[in-house]
Amino acid sequence: MSEQPPYLRIADELRQRIAEHVWEPGDRLPSRAQIGQECGVGENVVRRAQELLISQGVLEGRAGSGTYISEPRERVRVVRSSAREQPSGSPFRQDMKALRRQGDWESRTDAKVPAPAEIASRLGIAEGELCVRTTYEFLADGKPVQLSTSWEPYAVTGGTLVVLPEGGPHAGAGVVNRMAAIGVTISHAVEQPEPRHATAEEASLLGIQKAALVTHIRRTYYSDDGRPVETADIVVPAAHCEIVYEIPINR
Repeated sequence: MSEQPPYLRIADELRQRIAEHVWEPGDRLPSRAQIGQECGVGENVVRRAQELLISQGVLEGRAGSGTYISEPRERVRVVRSSAREQPSGSPFRQDMKALRRQGDWESRTDAKVPAPAEIASRLGIAEGELCVRTTYEFLADGKPVQLSTSWEPYAVTGGTLVVLPEGGPHAGAGVVNRMAAIGVTISHAVEQPEPRHATAEEASLLGIQKAALVTHIRRTYYSDDGRPVETADIVVPAAHCEIVYEIPINR
């Protein structure tokens, strides 16, 4: 069995000290040089260990000030289930209410945006074909906990009352209910979750450290004739949210 990389050993050591209350939330860590001397490693090893713990939400770096122990923060439960879209209300708001938190979102829609290559491939359309793009920032007690960018082919919704996902008589009803309003029946959705590091823009919007761990979910809704009618990129910060998949069983 290969030996554990030194930075992982130091990360475990720092976690242990935090668990034993050697340092409390809000405390500033000693310098990398001091930690390295105590643990018998170089400053670069300590830096990598700290970067790992920052990405996991255990530590936080403050520009020009140092590295600190993060304050405990309750993780938001994000439930993924195609059965949760209901005309009566938002599943996100329902989840936040269960946690006694105020759930809301902000959105911006741009109509007739040319589809980039990856989006076109997911929607089964030609690159550059027009789409309706909507960006979302989901909030819990006013703090961002999830980002989403949704794409719908303009050929599907253009000229209808549901062309704007957050506007008109069907605003906020969700993809399944909006599509049903124009005679399109959604049969299923496919989600592909993948862990990665946050981009600089995502980190800024979510209020997390640059390169912190996030879960990137590529979701696509399909109509009953097998046609993709919506695809979205959903970004959830790993340190602040837990993703739970709820799978309905038909008997």
